[in-house]
Amino acid sequence: MPGNVPQPLAVRMRPRTLEEFVGQTHIVGPGKLLRRAIEADRITSVILYGPPGTGKTALAHVIAQATKAHFESLNATSAGVAELREAIIRAKERVRVDGKRTILFIDEIHRFNKAQQDVLMPDVEQGNPILIGATTFNPFFALLSALLSRSIVCEFKPLTTDDILTLLKRAAADQPRGLGNLPLRLDDAALAHLAQVCDGDGRRALNALEVAALTTPNSTDGTIHVTLAVVEESIQKKAVVYDQQDDAHYDTISAFIKSMRGSDPHATLYWLAKMVYGGEDPRFIARRIMICASEDVGNADPQALVVATAAMQASEFVGLPECRIPLAQAAVYVACAPKSNAAYLGIEKALKDVEAGRTLEVPQHLKDASYRGAEKLGRGKGYKYAHDYPGHHVEQAYLPAPPPGGTGPKGSVRRVYYEPTELGYEKTIKDRLEQLKR
Repeated sequence: MPGNVPQPLAVRMRPRTLEEFVGQTHIVGPGKLLRRAIEADRITSVILYGPPGTGKTALAHVIAQATKAHFESLNATSAGVAELREAIIRAKERVRVDGKRTILFIDEIHRFNKAQQDVLMPDVEQGNPILIGATTFNPFFALLSALLSRSIVCEFKPLTTDDILTLLKRAAADQPRGLGNLPLRLDDAALAHLAQVCDGDGRRALNALEVAALTTPNSTDGTIHVTLAVVEESIQKKAVVYDQQDDAHYDTISAFIKSMRGSDPHATLYWLAKMVYGGEDPRFIARRIMICASEDVGNADPQALVVATAAMQASEFVGLPECRIPLAQAAVYVACAPKSNAAYLGIEKALKDVEAGRTLEVPQHLKDASYRGAEKLGRGKGYKYAHDYPGHHVEQAYLPAPPPGGTGPKGSVRRVYYEPTELGYEKTIKDRLEQLKR
């Protein structure tokens, strides 16, 4: 590099072959479409999209190496139409003179406008250059459909903690390219912390490891001892005692739910923050908020479930770190809402009756009468259509009486399962049910 400035560790450790590539087995694992295309040297234009540091640029280099194609790179944040046209001209000349195809790698391709994307299409369709575009944006929103139709679209997932650990250990041991020439002594807790807090971003983890290794003074035994405290400083994120498989996980989610149920928004936000900081899956958090909205708030404020469901959908759409905001909004709403578990208790009572007793037959007047021959069987006979009566209500049996000596639901057709409270909107429901009863 100019001025002999060393390349960052993440660049030096880029994989050279598919065997060295870590993660994304759903698209480059054995037998997968993209891997077969690369190994058969039948690669066509590809759009790689997903979070930063998941291997999009690395895979582009691997493809170029595997296919023996010339690799040319542009960044859409700085390249314009002129640079694009020049790269295409070079690709055509290269294939004319040397018979060698060109892989044109365009990073941040979503930043190209329509005119720039239009420039690419004729030559991409002809197969030279072979386009590999990388983007963190959903290409179906950011790129022209005509360009997408000429490309294989591959979604990259955040790297798993095991993937990150593989990258870190490989970089620590590799002598020509990594940190293997240094007398490193890496604590397992330090590596585990890096793998956990880097949010699936391999580049971030490798950069933090390099900072830790190059800034830590040698110990008295001559080694560079990288501890948990060192990596906390290098990645600027404190380790939180929160493992998704141990007691801290279950205890924290328990405290979160009980704080919402207990109407304490302050404690709710603290436990939410601990989970987000500790790397908890936002979908797991969203599911617990939705359950609490239904089980503990219920019809005292039916809007709570609507807010919780919207927060779950928003979290899926925006992802981390921004999804912490709709999750916080929903959790606070549920915590501050009036509470009732009447609907939850009602379904539990009904389930116990179904489990304990003989399943009751549907009364004749409630059975489906929409098919030919139903009338001959007496289906629907005597059914009263509620909307034909004052107040859109009419008294009739919706549950059969249990048979004499039977073990069905105890009592009469008036078996009570749902008992609304006096809180919030549920008081309105209770008043209406009592009015109908009168």
